[in-house]
Amino acid sequence: MKKILSMLSLVALMGLAATPVSYAEETVTETITVEETVAPEAAPAAEAPAAAPAEEAPAAAEAAPTLDVGNTAFMIVATVLVILMTIPGLALFYGGLVRQKNMLSVLMQVFVVFSMISVLWAAYGYSMAFSEGNMIVGGLSKAFLAGITPDSLSGSIPEYVFLTFQLTFAAITPGLIVGGFAERMKFSAVLLFAALWVTFAYIPIAHMVWGGGYLAELGAKDFAGGTVVHINAGVAALVGAIMLGKRIGYGKEAMPPHNLVMTMIGASLLWVGWFGFNVGSELAADATAGMVLINTQLATAAAVLGWIFAEWLFRGKPSMLGAASGAVAGLVAITPACGFIGPMGSIILGFTASFISLWGVTKLKSALGYDDSLDVFGVHGLAGIWGAVGTGVLMAPGLGGVGYAEGVTMGGQVTTQIIAVVVTLIWTGIVSVILYKVVDAVVGLRVSEEYEREGLDTTEHGERAYSL
Repeated sequence: MKKILSMLSLVALMGLAATPVSYAEETVTETITVEETVAPEAAPAAEAPAAAPAEEAPAAAEAAPTLDVGNTAFMIVATVLVILMTIPGLALFYGGLVRQKNMLSVLMQVFVVFSMISVLWAAYGYSMAFSEGNMIVGGLSKAFLAGITPDSLSGSIPEYVFLTFQLTFAAITPGLIVGGFAERMKFSAVLLFAALWVTFAYIPIAHMVWGGGYLAELGAKDFAGGTVVHINAGVAALVGAIMLGKRIGYGKEAMPPHNLVMTMIGASLLWVGWFGFNVGSELAADATAGMVLINTQLATAAAVLGWIFAEWLFRGKPSMLGAASGAVAGLVAITPACGFIGPMGSIILGFTASFISLWGVTKLKSALGYDDSLDVFGVHGLAGIWGAVGTGVLMAPGLGGVGYAEGVTMGGQVTTQIIAVVVTLIWTGIVSVILYKVVDAVVGLRVSEEYEREGLDTTEHGERAYSL
């Protein structure tokens, strides 16, 4: 327990010390909206309605929201893209990284967790995250989707589309955690932990950031899930890796990825699907969505270059695994910032995130001695922290960003971002420790040594990934 608390404290201090510096050209985007009207050809001039008085304009602006078919189609595509980045994207990315004897177990964990959380989200998750409640969690007024009909709207899109989009975020996050304890956790324990963790960790953080809770009121900026998804998952994975202990033979036996081709395919699907993740978070096909599109692409590309440059410099050879890892680090870092910073800021954020994550998965991991199997904390946790704090700096107008709310300074926003990071670290760290202990008491966390040595594909699922 002391070891876990000391690691969480170290990460919190890293967040407090983060002060990213960047330069970008200041840009101004002008959006012009044109209303198209058609007058009936046969209407007599005498019957033309009089011009509306000026005082009626505010009333028109406050009209009830109406369905926008363009935004609806856009959000359906974005939702499907996020599903694509999870199954098969994340599953293949993780599957290629583990040893051959555990390939199917990882695919199974991601696939079934995604399915289970989908059902739980409809039962109570959506309501507790996005309905009215307190500063920590929402209520149950929309449990089992009560009161939601095909005609219900969330802004300009059907509420069914909005809740499905948010469902994909809730379902991918525990899938990310799987990488922290891969190759040694019971399948039953994975499912029980995922259900409890989404209930007590993901939903409260989502409500605090996106559902009008504490961090939203504070003014924290998280456009698409830096705190809600990536820091959240990274901390839970780190706690799990420590509490389960190292894999048998870790540090003594070679445990290379068994199929980097599959990992590259998975990383590519993650990259493509992430546009649904980030651009879709605008909830409309508008100018901001276009900005998010270019920011996501540039940050990811810069992170790929940064990671392989660092490998080339320090190890002598750039690797495919490094390029794929760099892409994910860049995608993670830009996630909270993509709707608030400019394109040049995105390049700097992604490039620097690759160095931070590379340090995390090599030096930090070695120094602290934990076995985060697929480096969830080093990539998602650290890049998420860097992206969250960097948002507060790079959203400055002078650095190409959209600017701050009235009366908010760069220092004030950075402070708010750090508070959001620390709240997520502490909340999820404590909740995760408790839930791992509960799961261990109920079904046990770890498979037997015999099962682990043979591989989870056959011992947990009675199948093999390959018949050679």
